[in-house]
Amino acid sequence: MSDAGPDDGRQSPPSGKTDDGRQSPPSGKTDGGVVEETGLRLPTGSAEGSALDQVATVARLEFALAIRNRWAFALAALFASLSILVVTLGGQGGVVRSDAVVVSLVELSALLLPLVALLFGYDAVVGSDESGWLGVLFALPVPRSRVVLGTYLGRLAVFVGAVVAGFGVGGLWLANAGGLTPAYLGLVGAAVLGGAAFLALSTLLSTLAAEKTHALGGALLLWVWVALVHDLVSVGLIAADVVGPDWLAAFVLANPATAFRVLALQSVPTVTGGMADVLVGSGVTTPVLVGSLVVWSVGPAWLAGRLVRRRSV
Repeated sequence: MSDAGPDDGRQSPPSGKTDDGRQSPPSGKTDGGVVEETGLRLPTGSAEGSALDQVATVARLEFALAIRNRWAFALAALFASLSILVVTLGGQGGVVRSDAVVVSLVELSALLLPLVALLFGYDAVVGSDESGWLGVLFALPVPRSRVVLGTYLGRLAVFVGAVVAGFGVGGLWLANAGGLTPAYLGLVGAAVLGGAAFLALSTLLSTLAAEKTHALGGALLLWVWVALVHDLVSVGLIAADVVGPDWLAAFVLANPATAFRVLALQSVPTVTGGMADVLVGSGVTTPVLVGSLVVWSVGPAWLAGRLVRRRSV
């Protein structure tokens, strides 16, 4: 009698070995049957497909798993509810103030977006390892770095779709009230970049963690730092003259949550005072902010692909 599978319905892989010492892919449905249902075919040797094909296949499989587990719908509903709530509250006085709606959404998203992205990706590697699915993928003649990259890109596609769909519903709600502005579209673009950055960070945490609980704890600690502590420390150091104002740009770019907030608010013409005035002349322009978020999206994902080679499965 075979052993029972993990809690998510994936059957644990057997301990069979191929001639070259690798674990042979099992016949059990460790993917929950997604491969058969979607018609996806797992990547094989490099002779039958390029590196891009292998990454794309893993990404499609990860995307299908997330859709099957209804993650995409839950995330889209979350962002849609948030945007509709803010738009509705912004029109309580009879007139929708679109700039105020965008500013409110930015401030809420700066707290919620990193948390959601980190929680969505913290088990990308370690969770699959505990369920046995990672061993199946690593048994295939595909470099581990491509498996991790495909996993990240698959989840990123789900997250981006949820952000666009969720905020898109809020945008339609705002347009119906006559208040849709380019600033709202700028918010959506910034949210996509910010989400990609934190999803990459969570993938890196998942690669480094030995257990899911460790990855979850690391994700929550990282969220506390980027969402609550970092800006307080930065402003405190500048206010106390410990460092000069020239350090402000470095502080902004060192935190993807702050970079997201500043990028989204730059498209709001009525934002003045506070951080907006301090950033004048600091060199923190829109291209610089976009570039920093791209680096935050690519760097941790690349590092995760390098470090996963040392992981024992």
